Amino acid sequence: MATQTSTRPPVRRMPRDQRVATIMQTAREVLRERGYEQFLTSEVAERCGISEGTIYKYFASKRDLLIRVAEAWFDEFLAQEPPSRQNRPLRDRLFHVIYASLATIRREPALSRFVLMDLRADPNYRKMRVFEQNRQVTAYVMDVIEEGVRRGELRGDFSMKLVRDIIFGGIEHQTWAFLRGEGEFSIEEAADGLTDVVLRGIGAHVHQPEPIDVTEALSRLETVTNALQGELTALRKS
Repeated sequence: MATQTSTRPPVRRMPRDQRVATIMQTAREVLRERGYEQFLTSEVAERCGISEGTIYKYFASKRDLLIRVAEAWFDEFLAQEPPSRQNRPLRDRLFHVIYASLATIRREPALSRFVLMDLRADPNYRKMRVFEQNRQVTAYVMDVIEEGVRRGELRGDFSMKLVRDIIFGGIEHQTWAFLRGEGEFSIEEAADGLTDVVLRGIGAHVHQPEPIDVTEALSRLETVTNALQGELTALRKS
């Protein structure tokens, strides 16, 4: 009996870097669709056409895989040109860096939830690479504030940490309902409002005299003149 020879081409082993990139990209898609609470590595493996055990050859755990996905997400943001340009007015620059942070959350709500609600609550968060990446994102905003102080457009008698907390606390507050799946938010309105709050609070206000209402001033002068003339007439008659 003749032995059948398979005409099926041999399966090529995917290079490690390519395999890891495929797993991470697929994991990001599953995370986006399911949320991190319902995220399953078995679904990632099925979509990749590999066994679940293969995933654990490259990642220590499901959590490790998600952390790597979060790191790649931050890398993408940090690789872009900073959303602030020095030749723009201060308000425009601050608006655009706040807008960029809000837009990033809008694009990846599941990843945002994972970082804000899971990773940030981890006692080891400050030792993670994600923490350092997040500080770089924060620096985009604070660089604009510091430049405003150097140029004399903003006061310098305030706590930089407090301003940072106001901005990023405001960003989180504006997006919490959206991240919980309970509502929407306008990136434009949120960025505009936060920008105004900050600039009105720490703007280098120069005192300007109250504008003079000429008509009212003339009316008062006429009243005073008439009163003086009345008194003068009375004195002459006395």
